[in-house]
Amino acid sequence: MADFVLVAGARLGAWAWDEVVPYLRAAGHRAHPLTLSGLADKRDVPAGQQTHVQDIVAEVEGRDLRDVVLVGHSYAGIPAGQAAQRIGDRLTHVVFVDSSVPADGAAFTADWPDGGASLKASLAENGGFWPVAPASHYAGHGLTEAQIARIVAGSTPHPGATLTEPAVLAGPLDELPATYIQCRPAGGEEREDVTDWLPGEHWGLVEMDTGHWPMFSQPRELAQILLESADQ
Repeated sequence: MADFVLVAGARLGAWAWDEVVPYLRAAGHRAHPLTLSGLADKRDVPAGQQTHVQDIVAEVEGRDLRDVVLVGHSYAGIPAGQAAQRIGDRLTHVVFVDSSVPADGAAFTADWPDGGASLKASLAENGGFWPVAPASHYAGHGLTEAQIARIVAGSTPHPGATLTEPAVLAGPLDELPATYIQCRPAGGEEREDVTDWLPGEHWGLVEMDTGHWPMFSQPRELAQILLESADQ
């Protein structure tokens, strides 16, 4: 029996996993969707990037979880990758769901074409928060209008410090047992940044024929990949 710790990306909370969790539990596993500080029902809690790392570590250690499959989606791959190194032999596998992956000393915006200048400008204009994205942001990702409306309604502004502070790694990530899920609708462009750096023997690559939010667009298919990762 695995303990799945599920962390959604920017602006989202534990609620984003509502349609994935039943599949994991039906297969006999435990699922722990996690809201990071500063978001959703924790939106009033001040947060930097290391706060989010500690949120994940505290969830694992505070619940005394074992055989942990740690899942980080989008932005959450940054704190999840760091937390995976800190929970030691509690970790069974880490899954990056179409996510950013931390690099020591680098911020979430490190690979942005403008070096993160546009994001920093947005944070300055919005009191230090990354504002909720409009419905148009989710077009072309295999989502229904109802799903998009749900995402927009449930989203909260994202604390900016978590996006601009550098990651702190204890060692190479390629030592982690990991799966990277690349979400790419049929005909979409391949993400060269994934295929270029994907580590070797301890990492696997899985592709999903859907957009960036598979927990909404393909929850059953995503759950199946997560279940398979628990057996690796």
